[in-house]
Amino acid sequence: MKIALIGYGKMGKVIESIALERGHSISYKIGEDNKSDFEKINLNNTDIAIEFTQPESAVNNILKCFEKNIPVVSGTTGWHHEWENVKNACENQHGTLFYASNFSVGVNIFFHLNQKLADLMNNFPNYNSYIEEIHHTEKKDTPSGTAITLAEGMLSALSQKSKWTKGETNIADELPIISVREANVAGTHTIFYTSEEDTIEIKHTAHSRKGFALGAVIAAEFSKDKKGILSMKNLLAF
Repeated sequence: MKIALIGYGKMGKVIESIALERGHSISYKIGEDNKSDFEKINLNNTDIAIEFTQPESAVNNILKCFEKNIPVVSGTTGWHHEWENVKNACENQHGTLFYASNFSVGVNIFFHLNQKLADLMNNFPNYNSYIEEIHHTEKKDTPSGTAITLAEGMLSALSQKSKWTKGETNIADELPIISVREANVAGTHTIFYTSEEDTIEIKHTAHSRKGFALGAVIAAEFSKDKKGILSMKNLLAF
């Protein structure tokens, strides 16, 4: 495939390396210094775009891809409040959007495990729950999109919790997400269930960006000839 990289930071460079290893070519590398090159992207030179940018630019990037009829894979988080608008645009323009808050296969197995544990723990209301996420200091959105996805999975099962909240809380029906930023951390997410007697925890630790980048390229391969909204559940058949 001919892949356009929308966002050419650290993640974009890892995606480029993996895409080339898997036999693809890079049609464009759109970064801060050449944003105008986005206008040159079309179906004659590009099969699909992979978008990893910032929350404030992601929606516009995705909508531009719809207008150009270019399938787009996006891993940018922090814009989910505009999800319905993007979804409607995708449907109205017969576009293709593969979106994931995290493209790591391991993390998506972790999502599945988190849901199963929450289903079980709903029978034990004496346990209180919370999430801790640790990322590198360059990450702008807080909490992480992965942590929000984990929280939504828990909220769908835990009858004693009604919403997630940033930081610690003493309100019983709120699920806290505690965010920590440290240098050179690819991403660690931990789910805690605590009682007076003990603590249960499950954790996923990313060792590098490579797992995220590989998942994004695999998602692009999966999406090329498909239409509509796609996710890791479609790819992994969970």
